[in-house]
Amino acid sequence: MPAAPSEPVFVARDLTKTYPMGEVVVHALRGVDFELYPGELVVLLGPSGSGKSTLLNILGGLDVPTSGHVVYHDHNLTEAGEAALTEYRRDHVGFVFQFYNLIPSLTARENVSLVTEISTAPMTPEQALEMVGLGGRMDHFPAQLSGGEQQRVAIARAIAKQPDVLLCDEPTGALDITTGVVVLEAIAHVNQQLGTATVVITHNAAIAAMADRVVHLADGRISSVERNTHKVSARELQW
Repeated sequence: MPAAPSEPVFVARDLTKTYPMGEVVVHALRGVDFELYPGELVVLLGPSGSGKSTLLNILGGLDVPTSGHVVYHDHNLTEAGEAALTEYRRDHVGFVFQFYNLIPSLTARENVSLVTEISTAPMTPEQALEMVGLGGRMDHFPAQLSGGEQQRVAIARAIAKQPDVLLCDEPTGALDITTGVVVLEAIAHVNQQLGTATVVITHNAAIAAMADRVVHLADGRISSVERNTHKVSARELQW
């Protein structure tokens, strides 16, 4: 496991998030503290409604907390305006979601090019697709790719900008076990080869074994944090 450096990528303190639902107020986060360090692979584990996606969206600049603050390096995201958050998302964060969100009329290469054309120091689409094992499928359209291959295109698109942080929300949620393992291998490979700080949301406890650190959430709170003294590869996971 990488030694935790003195400077984390993220420091989140006392995050709360509430949503009004008619006359009821839903508490998605209830005073969450969280740090993420360079090179780490962290799994956020918990049932639906535990606050995992809300926390990830706040870290990624897709949402803002009701109270508390998030600092990315020396940038306070909770004080940033919409333009600054847009720049932050574009330049520093890669997102992978459960559904691939590929453009059907574009090839794998062209889908990745959408990101590289607006990034400041990207790798080439070809490099990104090679990194996730799709060097031979670059000119295929999404309909010609399996679900796992489409998700790997989505990972390539997310990492092509060479982000500091990769945030993955249920990246294997729509996949079978065999295909999910291949996708997790791609995520682990990016984490190891690029040193990208990576957070993976899942409700599948088996995936926790491949993380450096496992953060358990329940009812909007962090219930426990574990460090894995022995990480296993995606192929070794016991599903």
